[in-house]
Amino acid sequence: MEKILLATLLFVLVSQGYSQCSLSNIVVTQSAIGRKVLGKTEWTVTITNRCACYQKNVKLNCKGFQTVEAVEASYLKVLGDFCLVSDGQPLFNGAIEFNYAWDTQFPFNPISSDIEC
Repeated sequence: MEKILLATLLFVLVSQGYSQCSLSNIVVTQSAIGRKVLGKTEWTVTITNRCACYQKNVKLNCKGFQTVEAVEASYLKVLGDFCLVSDGQPLFNGAIEFNYAWDTQFPFNPISSDIEC
């Protein structure tokens, strides 16, 4: 009986840890820097994980993304219609930033991640 109770308690604790975070905890914000690169507006992007657990293999929708300013692949690697953030490395409760340049800001929407608590 004790083993069943202990197993149930362990299951509840583990499942609560994983339910603390979701893809919605990955927040992407952007703002124009006020500079031009080859006639295009330069944007700064901040990707933040607002959860105590880390999220890795964070992927953003990048279908149609264009820039005239190179983005360091260790921050954002374009792989067809999606982008991999930070080479798939864990994003802890913090943020990464990068810049790109285009006429309008691009809607980098999170599409998947692996949550680790």
